[in-house]
Amino acid sequence: MVVVLVEQSGGAPTDPSLQALTLARSLGEPVHALLIKSPVDLSGNGVEVAHVAEHEVLETYAPEAWAAILGQLADRLQATAVFAPGTERGNEVMARVAARMALPMAANCTRITPGSPMTLTRQRWGGSLLEEAALRSSRPLITVAPHTVPIEPAPAETRIEKFTPQLKEHELAVRVLEHVAAPGGGVSLAEAKVIVSGGRGVGSKEGFAIIEELAGLLGAAVGCSRAVTSAGWRPHTDQVGQTGTKVAPEVYIACGISGATQHMAGLKGAKRILAINSDPQAPLMLNADFTVVGDLKEIVPAISAEIRKLR
Repeated sequence: MVVVLVEQSGGAPTDPSLQALTLARSLGEPVHALLIKSPVDLSGNGVEVAHVAEHEVLETYAPEAWAAILGQLADRLQATAVFAPGTERGNEVMARVAARMALPMAANCTRITPGSPMTLTRQRWGGSLLEEAALRSSRPLITVAPHTVPIEPAPAETRIEKFTPQLKEHELAVRVLEHVAAPGGGVSLAEAKVIVSGGRGVGSKEGFAIIEELAGLLGAAVGCSRAVTSAGWRPHTDQVGQTGTKVAPEVYIACGISGATQHMAGLKGAKRILAINSDPQAPLMLNADFTVVGDLKEIVPAISAEIRKLR
C-alpha cells in the first residue's frame, strides 16, 4: 500500500498532487492519500482511502508537523512507499520525513519501475539532465517532478477517514503565520493559462508597463526572470524558474529573456512558448515554438494594438 501527500488549492487537489497520484499508481498497489485539515474529491484518481488529518493547529502550513503526520500515517498503515508532489512544500516535507525515518529520498522523479532496488528516472540540474538511478530502501520516499507526468484519471470510490495526529510542541515551532497577497493581485503564476514574462531586455521597472498591458488584454499573469527580481524591478513572487515558480501554462510569452538553465527549469510544463528577443541565438529562442526577432519595445505594443483591433 502506498501513501501520497496531496496538496490543495481553492478546495481542490493541485495538479502536481494529481501527477504524484498517477505515478504512485504505477506501483500497482492500493493508493491512500493524506489530506491536511480539509477533504477534497479524489474519487476520480484511484484513491481507495483519503485520510484527513484534523488538528486545531493545522490552520496554516507547518513543515515539521506535516512531516510528523505523514510519517505517523505511513507507519500506521505500514506503507511500502510514500509519495509527494515535487513542489517547494512537497520536497521540504519529504526531506523531513526522510530524516525522521533515516531513509533515502529520491526527489523530482519522472518515472519509476518497481523492484528491489527500485529503478527511477529523475530530473537533475534544474531539469536539464535526466538521471537513471537505483533506490535501495525498505520504504521508498519519492517526490514527483511537477508537470512531467500526465494526469491519468482512475475511477474509484474513495472512502474518507478523519484522524487526529499526535503533535509535539517543537513540531509547530516553524509555521506560516500570515499570507500576504502579491502586489496587484490578478492571476497567479502557478494557475495561469497564459503568462507574459519579461527579462533583462525589458530594460527597467517602468518598462514592464507594456508587459502588464499585454497580460491584461490576454487575461494573463505577469512573470519575470531572476535577473529582473535581482534588479528590484519585480517582486520575487513574479519569478519563473528553478528558484522561482514552476509553471505549466498553455502559452508562455517570453519578452527579452535569454533563457538561462535556471529559467528554463521553470518552463518544463509550458505547452507552447513564444519568444521575443533581438538575439536570434538566445537559448530561449532556440527552444521556443514560435519566435519573433526584434525590439520587444516595438513588438509587444504592436501585439497589444492588434488585439484591441480584433475586439
